[in-house]
Amino acid sequence: MAKIDSLLQSAVQARASDLHIATGSPFIIRQFGRLRKLKSDPVSPELAKTLVYEILNTSQRKILEQNLQLDFSYEIKGISRFRGNAIVQRRGIDATFRVIPARIPTLTELGLPDVVRKFCDFHQGLLLVTGATGQGKSTTLASMLDLINSERPVHILTIEDPVEFIHPLKKGIVNQRQLGTHTRSFANALRAALREDPDVIMVGELRDLESISLAITASETGHLVLATLSTSSGPKTVDRLIDSFPPEEQNQIRTMLAEGLRAVITQRLLPRADAKGQVLACEILIGTLPLANLIRTAKTHQLPSVMQTGRHLGMQSMEESMAQLLRAGHITVETAREFSESKKRFS
Repeated sequence: MAKIDSLLQSAVQARASDLHIATGSPFIIRQFGRLRKLKSDPVSPELAKTLVYEILNTSQRKILEQNLQLDFSYEIKGISRFRGNAIVQRRGIDATFRVIPARIPTLTELGLPDVVRKFCDFHQGLLLVTGATGQGKSTTLASMLDLINSERPVHILTIEDPVEFIHPLKKGIVNQRQLGTHTRSFANALRAALREDPDVIMVGELRDLESISLAITASETGHLVLATLSTSSGPKTVDRLIDSFPPEEQNQIRTMLAEGLRAVITQRLLPRADAKGQVLACEILIGTLPLANLIRTAKTHQLPSVMQTGRHLGMQSMEESMAQLLRAGHITVETAREFSESKKRFS
């Protein structure tokens, strides 16, 4: 057993989302969204390197030494999988381990609205899950893929950095590719994906213009594409996609996006009122004809009004979602006020 295994097991038992090995500091976990230092001596540079290097193979060590950073995955059988990131900084090596649950949770367990299940019935188009780091985007994508895999005989292809949830073979075929191990880049994998007869393509993150362009193209050519973006709302996501392109190409992209965008789910994890965990607030933007017209005519500033008029379809703003959680007693007024962009609403 690797020396780090006991630390990772402790993080899982504490229901932590992350374990931090920070040189010069005690071990730290992120529990229910808050950092908490464990009772341990400060981690020396030598110990940090030993803990990380012990679980890396020769190739991974070489990449870390060449690039001074590394994304990887690690598994403790019977306990959990972990998404690891190691970096070199002035005090030595630092590493962060994100806990990946052993079982893929359902959409209901995650607290997502029922309308999200309907998104999994789409056969083509672009589905985006957005939000800041650590807001559960990867878990939502995994849950959606698991539902598709359980109900439809389709070929699912994932491109991840690194592979997080492991999808078993159910009704469909699932091929999972890891950046650096099975492919050189998201763009390379996306180009190859179009020749591999997939029905559903999942991209771990749309990082650059090329991957965004290929994802939109794939969604136009008969594939259902699921991906994440680090944006804070549906309207900002649409603007981000369009603004990624040179000005002379933006009219064409608006047209493609207007036709292909199926939904944007924006997530935010909030501390529970009972301080025993976190609860999910989410904004839902659905691709309707009015939304498509606003994207096509460059009137994305009017998208919030589309969400208001589309409530009967399942659309909701982040503030509306937080208000529902507040009324249900899941969060406090202070939490709603702290995380809301509209402070007056909860005052």
